[in-house]
Amino acid sequence: MKIDWKEAGMDILTDIVAGALIAAGVYNFALQADFPVAGFSGIAIILYHLLGIPVGIGTILLNIPVAVFCYRFLGRAFFLKSMKTMFISSVIIDYVAPLFPVYEGSRLLAALCMGVLCGTGFALVFMRGSSTGGQDFITMSVKKVKPHVSLGAITGTLDIATIILGSVLVFRDVDGFIYGIIVTYLLTVIIDKILYGIDEGKMTLIVTERGRELAKQIDAYSGRGSTILRGVGSYSGKNKDVIMCACNNKEMYQIKKMVHTLDPEAFTIIMESNEVVGEGFKEEVK
Repeated sequence: MKIDWKEAGMDILTDIVAGALIAAGVYNFALQADFPVAGFSGIAIILYHLLGIPVGIGTILLNIPVAVFCYRFLGRAFFLKSMKTMFISSVIIDYVAPLFPVYEGSRLLAALCMGVLCGTGFALVFMRGSSTGGQDFITMSVKKVKPHVSLGAITGTLDIATIILGSVLVFRDVDGFIYGIIVTYLLTVIIDKILYGIDEGKMTLIVTERGRELAKQIDAYSGRGSTILRGVGSYSGKNKDVIMCACNNKEMYQIKKMVHTLDPEAFTIIMESNEVVGEGFKEEVK
């Protein structure tokens, strides 16, 4: 198989940057703040407190049996990329993060900083089609076996189980349990915002009898093209135009006002759009 060295170099550079962010969040903020953390990082922190095993080495040791068991579910390419990412991040946690100061201030600030740093790091890894192993391996393997179960349900169950385990075995602190929940929620939000939020916007469906005129006004105001669909009112039986248009958040407010001014009888539906790809928005990755 021919190796794309440019892509391989970008993968390694991304792993180093992401690993540094994850290491700072785990070692420099979470480790000394005494609150449980979700995932294999959380279990590695438990091993650190109970047995003194370095977090990075603990992560590798935990990943070995899981990787062997889950290999057939994951595919060779994803498995190898994930193992590379996991190894780089583990080395940085054990050998680079200790070179920097450990935060010893507010536990709440430590939880917030960890959520932002680790969420950003994990998002960068996911954007390169990799993972940090561990819980990601288990999640994807369970999804293969039980495809009807949502990824959110699997991830959430594993996260809560890890946090409860840490709270019971090590920290035994109600406040720590709450901080662990905050970190898990914030981390998830940060990942979603980086993966999808940069290109999020609004989509509107406008049911009107003045479709052509409204579409021209939308184009004149925002430069956004729109699609006119043909519809029929189920009660009146009248022919209707349904304008479908995607735009950014700022433009939607003005478009809504313009529609109401031009056609007060129009029926407008505005929806969140996590990601918009195409002309005028983010170019599709080929």
